[in-house]
This record gives sequence, C-alpha cells and structure tokens, in this order.
Amino acid sequence: FERAKTLLPNNAISQSDYDSNQAQLTEALAQVDNIRAMIAKKTIRAPFSGRLGIRQVNLGQVINDGQAIVTLQSLGPVFVNFLLPQQELAKIRTGLQVRVESNALPGQDIPGEITAIESEVDSATRNIRVQALLANPDDQLRPGMFADVTVVLPEVKDVLTIPATAVLYAPYSDSVFVIEEKKDEAGASAGKTVRQQFVS
Repeated sequence: FERAKTLLPNNAISQSDYDSNQAQLTEALAQVDNIRAMIAKKTIRAPFSGRLGIRQVNLGQVINDGQAIVTLQSLGPVFVNFLLPQQELAKIRTGLQVRVESNALPGQDIPGEITAIESEVDSATRNIRVQALLANPDDQLRPGMFADVTVVLPEVKDVLTIPATAVLYAPYSDSVFVIEEKKDEAGASAGKTVRQQFVS
C-alpha cells in the first residue's frame, strides 16, 4: 500500500489498483487486531494479588466461558464473619477489638477489629451478622476456617453513686462519712459508728 501510495500521483498504477491495495491493508489490520484479541483472551490475569489454590484444569485443555480454573484468595488482611444473639446488639459497635482463636493455631490469639454490623437481624435465628478485619500475619488463617471469636468489650467499673450533697469538699481531699457496724471484743454487734472516707 505504501508503494502504491507513491506510485498513484505519477499515474504509474490505476486508481482501482490503489483502492484494492488499501482494502487489502484494512483487511490485514483487522485480522491482526482479531489475532491480538484472541491472544489477550488466552492470557489470564488476576484482578488482585493473592495465593492460588489447586489447578482445576489440565494443561492444553480448552476452557469454556465461566469455567473455574483455580481459586485465588487474598490472605492479608482477611475478614472473619460471625454471628451474635440479638440481645448482644446494644453492646457491640464498629471499632471494638476482637480476638480470634482457631484449633489450627492452638494457643494463639489473633487480634482484629469489628468493621461492619449487619443492618438486620436474621428472622429465622434472631442472630446478627458481624464482620471483623484481621491482619493475618504470616498468612496463618485461611478462608473457610472455623474460628472462635471473642469480642473485647470496654471495661466497665463498678461505682457507687451518691448524692453530691453527701460529699464534703475540702482543699486537701474530698470525703464522705460511712456508717459501719461496730463490733465488740466478742465479735457481736455493738451499734453503729461513723467513719470518714476519702473519695475521688
């Protein structure tokens, strides 16, 4: 076609020969594009990095659309999905820490964090689905494993609530008066006494 393009201005070839060469070039380029597309279809690329499982096809086998070839799992980080009874819903929230144990890793606790809580309760079991994210060091956990999940709730301290008027405020320390049972030498009750107790 390039040769015909230089010959046409000098009338060394006819217009019909030039048009024929141009049509052959267009057809050849289309065939090249078709072959490149076929080669691209024969090259399999993963959408993300991870670990491959056992191959489910043989070398040289013709693969149909949608046929499973091999499993690909991303192992770091991993999600753990677990269920909690609906009465525990008020205690949990995203951001709480979890500890995951598996019988495949005896004696090891893998820390994680709750990232999502299902918006509805399962009507059949009255459980709520919770998802946590684990760093999974050394790819120890694998998808499909059974694990025990412990949700670490915030520490709740037992406190005694008293009226503000019962507190004696002073510059050195605040205090209250505590009524206690007085005991005699024999251990029997001998009435009540008052003791000053410093508080914070």
